[in-house]
Amino acid sequence: MRAAQEPDTATAAELRALAEQAGRDLEDAAALDILAWAAATFGKRFCVTSSMEDAVVAHLASRVLSGVDVVFLDTGYHFPETIGTRDAVEAVMDVNVITLTPRLTVAEQDAAYGPRLHDRDPDRCCAMRKVKPLEEGLAGYAAWATGLRRDESPTRANTPVVGWDEKRQKVKVSPIARWTQDDVDAYVIEHGVLTNPLLMDGYGSVGCAPCTRRLLDGEDARAGRWAGRTKTECGLHG
Repeated sequence: MRAAQEPDTATAAELRALAEQAGRDLEDAAALDILAWAAATFGKRFCVTSSMEDAVVAHLASRVLSGVDVVFLDTGYHFPETIGTRDAVEAVMDVNVITLTPRLTVAEQDAAYGPRLHDRDPDRCCAMRKVKPLEEGLAGYAAWATGLRRDESPTRANTPVVGWDEKRQKVKVSPIARWTQDDVDAYVIEHGVLTNPLLMDGYGSVGCAPCTRRLLDGEDARAGRWAGRTKTECGLHG
């Protein structure tokens, strides 16, 4: 296992090789072991990103890295419940919540591009309010953790537990990729982990309020995101 300081000087090719090897070695490892590897390898150059749908990965990471940075994107379009979840996580968990914001406020974006850009060009809206701020916010990190799971949707079925984020040239860790929703629910109950109240109000996945609706019977967890469009991802994960 590499020492925590070595990724500071590692080349992109070396980090990619490290990620690919770890993905193979840790495929069957427990989520805590995957995060322990990331914490030992990257130290303070490792962070968790969270949409504040729940705090499961943040809680897991805090068990192996006290005060771990938890990066949250405040797009300006979040449900009040999502902001409340962020504030509660910051108040009660052993983490350091870092809130990123887009360069333009919603009002400034409306003035520049017209109101409700999320309806007319959701890809552009996501690019400005999510993708770009995250790229800037992750600049100081060598690795980041996500809560992606393979069972969430067909587009996430091949998510590696550790992989290479080609777009950002960083190691991407998905410690609960092999978990099911039942696994998540069991962990939440066992550890009393904070979850977004909207998950108890018919929402299967929580994003920006204008682009998220409650699920209909039989729909998969992400069907309520950009409903009626071919769009299935905001661009943060490919």
